[in-house]
Amino acid sequence: MQCAFICMWSAWSMTALAQEQSLEVTTPVQFQKVQIASESFESVGVFDVNNDGHLDIVSGAFWYEGPDFEQKKQVRNVERYGEYWDDFATIPLDVNNDGKIDYVTGGWFGKNIRWHENPGDDTEWQEHIIDHTGNVETIRSWDIDGDGYEEIVPNNPNDPLKFYKLDRNENGESKGTFTKVEVAEEQGHGLGFGDINGDGRGDFIVSNGWLEAPENILEGEWMLHEDFDLGDASVPVLVVDVNNDGLNDLIVGQAHSYGLHWYEQKGGAAGKKEWIKHPIDLNNSQFHTMEWEDLDGDGNKELITGKRYHAHNGNDPGGDDPIGLYYYKWNGASFVKNTISFGPLGEGKGTGIYFEVVDLNQNGRKDIVVAGKDGLCIFFNKEE
Repeated sequence: MQCAFICMWSAWSMTALAQEQSLEVTTPVQFQKVQIASESFESVGVFDVNNDGHLDIVSGAFWYEGPDFEQKKQVRNVERYGEYWDDFATIPLDVNNDGKIDYVTGGWFGKNIRWHENPGDDTEWQEHIIDHTGNVETIRSWDIDGDGYEEIVPNNPNDPLKFYKLDRNENGESKGTFTKVEVAEEQGHGLGFGDINGDGRGDFIVSNGWLEAPENILEGEWMLHEDFDLGDASVPVLVVDVNNDGLNDLIVGQAHSYGLHWYEQKGGAAGKKEWIKHPIDLNNSQFHTMEWEDLDGDGNKELITGKRYHAHNGNDPGGDDPIGLYYYKWNGASFVKNTISFGPLGEGKGTGIYFEVVDLNQNGRKDIVVAGKDGLCIFFNKEE
C-alpha cells in the first residue's frame, strides 16, 4: 500500500509540476517488435523494390518483400572484414532513370561509394563505382544546393569533405552520372547539414565547427567557423530548432563513447555565435546515428536513437553494456527519455549505423526499421 501510494503521488506530482511549468505531458508510444532476420548487416533502407505498391526492406546482401517481409531475396554479395560488412548506408535513388529504385552505399574497407542497380527481377544487382572517396564511415543525402534533389554526402574521417550531385537534364531526369563538389580539405568523425545562420542556405556541421555555405553552392568557398569541438560525433548531427526560439540548434551523439547532448545556439557579440551544451542522456554509449521524426502524430518531432552494438567490436567505452533503442520527447524544457527496447544481446536492440523511420504498413503511424550486428528488426508503431 505504501509503495502504491508513493507511486501514485509521484505520478500526480510530476503531472502537477509539468502543468505548473507549462510542460508537455504525453502518453508514451507503444511498439511491437518483429525480428526479420538475424543477419548482422548494419544498414537498412526502405523502398518499393518491385514496384508493386508495397514498401520493401533492403539490408546488406538481401531484400525482404513487403507487406509481410517473410520472403528474403538475394541482392548481391557483400565483402566481410571481421565483424564488419563493407556496407555502411542504404540510400534509395533511381540513378539511371529507368523507373526502378536503386540504392547508394559505400564501405570503410573498400574506400569507395557506389550504387547498385535494381534489375527488376531476381538477378544480382550490378555494382557501379561512383568514386574512390576514402574510408566511408557512413553516407547521408541532403539537398545541398536547394534545387529539390538530394545530393550524396559521405563522411570520410581525415579525408576531404565533398558531396556528389546526380547529373540531370533540363527536365530533371537523371543522366546516371555524378559530379563531385569539394567543400573542405579535411573532415573528422561526424557530419550534419542545416541552416545555422538563418540565411536560407544549408551549412555543413563537422566535428570541429560549421562550414558556412557560399552564395554559389557549387563553386564558392565554404567558410569554417570553429565554434565547438563535437568529438567523435554522430552521423548525422541533427540541425533543429529544439526550443523554438528561431535559431537552429544541434543534437549530437558520441558515436564511440558515452553521451548525447544538444547545443543551444545563442547570438553573441559582433555576430559571433555562442553554444550552450545541454545533456540529454549521459548513461549510454555509441549514439552513432539518429533520426528526427514525429512518432506520436502530434505534429512535433521526436529524437530517435540508440546504441550501435559493437561499433568498434566491443572496444569502445560501454561496448559491452546492455543494448538500447530510445526516443526522446521535448517537453518544452528538456528531453524525456522513452525506452523502445533495452537489454542484453538477444533481448535489447540497437540502431546499427543507418536506419529508417517510415510508415511501413501505411496506417498513418511511423515505424522504425533498424539493422545492426544484433539483427534486423521492425518496431511497429501500435495504434492506441
